Amino acid sequence: MSERAGTDATHPVLATLAPLLERVGGTLIAPTDGLPDDVPLVWEGVTLAWVRLAGSETEPAEGIRRLLSEVATQFGAPLSELPRADKQRAVRLLEERGAFSYRKSAETVAEALGVTRFTVYNYLNRTRP
Repeated sequence: MSERAGTDATHPVLATLAPLLERVGGTLIAPTDGLPDDVPLVWEGVTLAWVRLAGSETEPAEGIRRLLSEVATQFGAPLSELPRADKQRAVRLLEERGAFSYRKSAETVAEALGVTRFTVYNYLNRTRP
């Protein structure tokens, strides 16, 4: 988690959320600087801060790249070099981690896997009940 000026990271709510924000690549934004895609952190009717998640409209590429990197590390190889079954598992992991909530994520994932966007959608459909 990173913090921008104007937030009190020592507040118990913000301190409690710090490990989660660190894991998801969230940034604390000052209470007066939130944007429409940011998530307000409200405690007792007061906005303590906003959370800007990696991959939001303000930082679209960072979040998806981070997730792709994490999954590639988990497989121990670049995603484009994985066999088909592992690419399908990678797509499942990416979906579980919210990668497909980002704008144009299917195209980005397809490029990383070295497949077409249509193939990514087929992999997604295979993993859904």
